[in-house]
Amino acid sequence: MTRAWARLVPSTLFGRLALLLFVAVLASHVLALTLMFELRPPLPPGTVPRRPPPGLHPGLLLDIGVRLGALMLAAWIGARWLSQPIRQLAAAARDIGLDIRRPPMAEQGTEECRAATRVFNQMQAQICRQLDERDRFVAAVSHDLRTPLTRLALRAEGLGDPVARREFSRDIVEMNEMITATLDYLRGAAEPEAFVLLDVASLLGSLADDRQACGQDVGLTMGPVRPLRAQTSSLRRCIDNLVDNALRYGGSAHIHLIDHADRLCIEVHDEGPGIPEADLERVLEPFHRLEASRNRHHGGVGLGLAIAHDIARHHKGQLSLRNAEPTGLIAALTLPRRSHPH
Repeated sequence: MTRAWARLVPSTLFGRLALLLFVAVLASHVLALTLMFELRPPLPPGTVPRRPPPGLHPGLLLDIGVRLGALMLAAWIGARWLSQPIRQLAAAARDIGLDIRRPPMAEQGTEECRAATRVFNQMQAQICRQLDERDRFVAAVSHDLRTPLTRLALRAEGLGDPVARREFSRDIVEMNEMITATLDYLRGAAEPEAFVLLDVASLLGSLADDRQACGQDVGLTMGPVRPLRAQTSSLRRCIDNLVDNALRYGGSAHIHLIDHADRLCIEVHDEGPGIPEADLERVLEPFHRLEASRNRHHGGVGLGLAIAHDIARHHKGQLSLRNAEPTGLIAALTLPRRSHPH
């Protein structure tokens, strides 16, 4: 019976809207006339009906009110009925930014909605194929670049001059780090990582201990902190990049962990010269470096902050930079608290 009724319902958005309005007008007429006859007081036997006085008759007002109410109710129901597939499509478009591998949407609703869903699923499949091709390309480039780099490292070991050998080794290590950072950025999040309930305090404590064991000036200040749902490796990499940036340009890094009711804030302070106000947002862009940082001592390719920025956005958070007083830079990572990032 349900399928039979479903076949009678128009498949297009225009047809459904026209049917809905037709049914609403017809129902309002029937209801208004029924109420007018039911509520009209009966005339005594033998009484001749009198002509109604000029002006708005109460029955007419009732008729108009009933029709208007029926049309408003039909419009409200119709808007929700017809917009449901569009809302589902909008929700899927938001979710695809977090998980491109999400299952395809079911094609349902009007013909227009099914066509839009079909195109959306085709677009998602095409993006997935392009991402797979990108990963294969990056893997091939990584192999091709590291092969001659490995040969250079082996030849550097055979140099008789220890100073030259040390300089070659430093250059090779720097080149390897640059290749790794660039390819990792081009590959993006190579493998999707699950969101888990993470003890951020322990994560930052481990990171600070590792840095201090290497002789780096890294401090940590925090109070009681509740667990946060996040991606462990991605979040560690994000904070590690911020600490790297602070050490490279400021010589030291101090991490402040501040827990709020609706968000978690992680700030990394350094004692460097800071960044000009006009460049505070630009340095978050890929491959953007300040001219003053283009020297042998600082190195890098301008991807550390860009990667940290991408990871923050993937967690629905925000990464911002501001200059401290009197000197230094503060990188503030704000992560919202929610039941689940998706």
